[in-house]
Amino acid sequence: MTLLFRYIFRITATAFVMTLAVLTAVIWLSQALREFDLMTAKGQSVLIFLMITGLSIPALIAIIAPVALFIATLYALNRLNGDSELVVMSASGLSPTATFRPFLALTLLGAALIAWMTIWAMPSSFRGLRDLVTKVRADFVTNVAREGQFTNLDQGITFHYRERAGDALLGIFMQDRRDPDKSIVYIAERGQAVEVKGTPYLVLEQGVVHREKAEGGDASVINFQRYAIDLGQFGPDSDLITYKPRERSTFELMRLDPNDPYVKVQLGRFRAELHDRLAAPLYAFAFVAIAFAALGSPRTTRQGRGLATGMAVLAVLIVRIAGFAISTLIVRSPASVPMAYILPIATTAVALAIALAPPLRRRSLNGAPALTGS
Repeated sequence: MTLLFRYIFRITATAFVMTLAVLTAVIWLSQALREFDLMTAKGQSVLIFLMITGLSIPALIAIIAPVALFIATLYALNRLNGDSELVVMSASGLSPTATFRPFLALTLLGAALIAWMTIWAMPSSFRGLRDLVTKVRADFVTNVAREGQFTNLDQGITFHYRERAGDALLGIFMQDRRDPDKSIVYIAERGQAVEVKGTPYLVLEQGVVHREKAEGGDASVINFQRYAIDLGQFGPDSDLITYKPRERSTFELMRLDPNDPYVKVQLGRFRAELHDRLAAPLYAFAFVAIAFAALGSPRTTRQGRGLATGMAVLAVLIVRIAGFAISTLIVRSPASVPMAYILPIATTAVALAIALAPPLRRRSLNGAPALTGS
């Protein structure tokens, strides 16, 4: 590893780490503020708040890392060119391939980070988030709801209990009006929150269930000695009883059960999720290649770099939007799967062909004379 290699690698790596940290922190903060009611309205601790919001960081890093590599490459090349260092390197006979090596080394590290995030960390964090949210709902019933007060567990669900006796709640009243066509009322002498195989339940004892239709008619009243209510059903994520595609491990996505009803219905989403994870690291190479193609050739201080930078940013936006569009196509058609890999690979190949072209060829592509050694 030459001194020049280490110098360029250090500049680019420092810019990459700083850019990734700042962008991740800004976006995480904007999302964390949406969950602030965990402490204000649902009485959760700061630790639970940080755990729930922190579990979104792997997904943020997987999306931001390719962009951070792109920004870091632009910054490093612009700095090298602004200090005329690229001109000196070229005049001394250093080829574009040799100049690109430190950027390639950092891209390999960045791609490995993205692959680790998408293949393992992201599905693990989403699954942990689902389990933690379920636990928060159970705590909301037992720890946040106050005795003698009517509390809204969710839209259309009202909860009330008379008093607390140890871990048990006495004089329980719960009304479920989520379905506009019917109303269900649970009344019990006592109840207690328990967890069975990771699922929270509110077990009611000595009570009745009153069911009534909105248009009138006969109401039904059922007496019970013991009745369990699944607390996981309350809230906007009630469908999380079955793990969603993003919450399943990559190995599970590769070995789907064809007899699973949920898999049959959402097969396209499972397919798109798998190939999105596998193709994500390829965008790191594509974005760095685009940046190097735009600013990798040396230019004098009189030659502006704004147009090249703008075109590079536009190219990255087009490639990334096209990637999202292909993901949507994969949901509908298995024939679109190869496009998920062809797009970033083809983009990388075209950008490197421009960046590493011979001097005369680069002069015609960039519209400016190339500065090379004799």
